[in-house]
Amino acid sequence: MPELPEVEAVAQALRPLVEGRTIRRARVLHAIAVRPSSGRGAGRAAQDFAARLRGRRIARVGRRGKYLVLELDRGCVVLHFRLDGQLVWFDSHAPSGHICVALELDSGTLGFVDRRHFGRAQYFAQADDLPGIRALGVDPLTPEFTAKRLAKILRSRRPLKLLLLDQARIAGLGNIYSSEALWRARLDPRRRAHRVLPAETQRLHKAIVAVLHRALECCLHPAPDFRDPDWWFQGLEAMLRVYGREGKACRRCGAAVRRIEQGGRSTYACFRCQK
Repeated sequence: MPELPEVEAVAQALRPLVEGRTIRRARVLHAIAVRPSSGRGAGRAAQDFAARLRGRRIARVGRRGKYLVLELDRGCVVLHFRLDGQLVWFDSHAPSGHICVALELDSGTLGFVDRRHFGRAQYFAQADDLPGIRALGVDPLTPEFTAKRLAKILRSRRPLKLLLLDQARIAGLGNIYSSEALWRARLDPRRRAHRVLPAETQRLHKAIVAVLHRALECCLHPAPDFRDPDWWFQGLEAMLRVYGREGKACRRCGAAVRRIEQGGRSTYACFRCQK
C-alpha cells in the first residue's frame, strides 16, 4: 500500500503534467472506483462525478496523509490508492488497459487504475468533506510535527507501533516506515507508548522524519513514469533496514530480525537492540 512518501512523490511528479489544465471530459469506466463510502449508489455517483468535473481546471495537486488531492477551480478530486491503485498518463485521448477513471485534459489523459477495485476517486466540494481526511492527525513532513507534538501523541497505553499507525494521530505513516523508524530509534514496537522517555521521544521524532525523507528521495529517483503502465517505485528495498528481513541479520547488531503480528499487520524488529 502506498504510504506518505509514495503519494508525495506522485504529487510532485504529477504537477507539471496537470496543473493549470482543463478537464474536457471525465469518463468512469468502472463505477466502483467512485462509489461513495456507504457502498451504495455507484451508478449515480459515476454520473455525478463526470458532470461535476467537465470543464473544471486543475489548480493544484496536493496530498493529505495517504490521499492525493486534485484541487479544482471548484471542488476537488480525492484519490486513495489503497493496496495497488496507480495513475497512468496518455498523450492522446484514447487510453488503453484497465482504466477505472479517465480524465481527458487538453494535453492528454490521466487514468486511475486499480485492478482489484479497492482504491477510490471521489469528488467533494472540499477535501475535508471526506471523513477520512477530516480525521487525519498531524502530517510528519510539516513543521507542525515537532518532538513536543510527538510527546503529546505518546501519552497512550497503546503499543508504540499501533499508535504510530493511527492516522488520527500521525497522517500518512504506514506499516513499512513505522517499522523502519522504530528500528532506527532503537525502540521495541511492543513497548507501551507512555513509557517512552523524553530522550527517546526526541530520537523517535528524528527517526520518523529521517526515514520519510529518505523514502521520498528514493521514490523520486527515478521519479514516477506515468507513461509506463507498469511503473512502480524502484530502489526502496535498498533503504530498508528491517522491514521484510525476517530471519536475516540485523544491520546494526547482527541478531536475527523477527516478524511478529500487531493489529493484523506484520511488524519487523530486532529485539536485541530495540528496547
